[in-house]
Amino acid sequence: MPRSTRTLALLAAVALIPGLAACSTTVPMQPAKLANDAACAEVISRLPASISGQDRRWTDAQATGAWGDPAAILMTCGLEAPGPSTLPCRSFDGVDWIVDESQADQNRYTLTTFGRQPAVQVFLDYDIASSGDVAQALGPLIRQYLPATGSVCTSVSDVTPAPTPTP
Repeated sequence: MPRSTRTLALLAAVALIPGLAACSTTVPMQPAKLANDAACAEVISRLPASISGQDRRWTDAQATGAWGDPAAILMTCGLEAPGPSTLPCRSFDGVDWIVDESQADQNRYTLTTFGRQPAVQVFLDYDIASSGDVAQALGPLIRQYLPATGSVCTSVSDVTPAPTPTP
């Protein structure tokens, strides 16, 4: 190939790169602090192909997952295990989840595993995806690969009142 033809082909290829990037199906995300934990690698390598009818998509960050187009479910593995919280904590099939409904007005929930190290956090658009479907799809992986710390969900009614001191 003559030099001018090669140069023209190279310029054409370089000109196409921004257009190809715009068509990318990769979901941009940020890795968590403990994303390199081997337990996260075990979970990520076994993520389901779909959740709540939403197909899995590629992400650009370690220990993350996404489903839907646009992404309706975003998962990150590798967070520090959360401590006690005043947010609701719900158990589903052996996994406890802290449920943050503070963005419910935007149709979003955040679910964070409780009592697992490292922790998993899931953001979901509840108009498109069900928290029950998310818990059912990810629960077996979390139970199997993310060690329990011994902390479990409790509610105020589960807590025994402190004894009254005697005079």
